[in-house]
Amino acid sequence: MLNIEIDLWDGLDFNQISEERPKLTSYILNSNKKVPTVIICPGGGYQYRSKREGEPIAISFNNAGYNAFVLEYSVAPYTHPQPILDLARSLTIIRQNSETWNIDIDNIIVCGFSAGGHLAASIGVLWSSNLFIGVSGIDTKLIKPNKLILAYPVITSGEFSHRGSFKNLLGEFPKRDELELLSLENQVDHNTPETFIWHTLEDGAVPMENSLFFVHKLRSFNIPFEFHIYPYGGHGLSLAIPLTSDEECQINSHVSRWMDQCLSWLNQSKQSKP
Repeated sequence: MLNIEIDLWDGLDFNQISEERPKLTSYILNSNKKVPTVIICPGGGYQYRSKREGEPIAISFNNAGYNAFVLEYSVAPYTHPQPILDLARSLTIIRQNSETWNIDIDNIIVCGFSAGGHLAASIGVLWSSNLFIGVSGIDTKLIKPNKLILAYPVITSGEFSHRGSFKNLLGEFPKRDELELLSLENQVDHNTPETFIWHTLEDGAVPMENSLFFVHKLRSFNIPFEFHIYPYGGHGLSLAIPLTSDEECQINSHVSRWMDQCLSWLNQSKQSKP
C-alpha cells in the first residue's frame, strides 16, 4: 500500500490563517489494474475532522478493493469557499496522477459524514459552478465526482439545519445568498452524481429531514440513488461498530450494515452503466 501525505496547496497560493494546512492522506492499493477510488471527508461541524470517520472508513474501502484518500479539509477559522476548494484540488490531484496510482478516473467517489457530507454534496452539486474558475491548482474538467456517498449529511440551511456547521462555514453573520447557495437541496440538478445516502430517525443533531430534502430533489431530476433511514441510533455513528465507537451508544449492529449495502450499491451501479 502507498500511504503518503500530500500538502494540497504546496507551491500554490494559500492564505494560511492557522497552523494547519489542508492535506490528503492516501491509502492506495498495490495493483496492476485501474482501481475505483473513494475520497473521504470526515465530519466535525466544520470545526474539526473526526478521526472516527477517517482512516477506519479508508481501510474498510481498501478491504473491498478500493483505493482511498482521507481529506483533512480546511475548518474554522477558514470559511467558504476554502473547504470546497480543498476538495476540488484533491480531485484534480487524484485524476492528474491516475496513471501513477492506477486509479480509474471514471470511478471516483466522494464520501462524506455529517459536515463532511455537506462538503461531499457541495462538490456534487456545485462542481460546474463558477466557484473554481481561475483558481490555481484546480482543473475544472477534473473535479466532478462520479458518485456520492452521504452519511447523516448536513444539507439544508433552513428549519432543520445544523446551525453550528453553517456558523463555522459562513461566519457569525452569513449573507442570505450564501445560505441559499449552501442549502444544497436548492442546487441539485441533472448534473448531480448518483448518490448513496443514509441517516437515522433518532438523529438529534442533524435531523433526517436533511437527507429527505436532498433525496426529494434527486428524485425530481431522475438522479439514481439508494436511501436508507435506520429507525434507531444517534448522530455520528461512523461504521457503528466497536472499532469506531467512543461510547456504547455508537454501536448498532443494524446500522452497521450500511457499508455492505453501500458496497453492493457501488457494484450494482457499476454493472448497470451503459
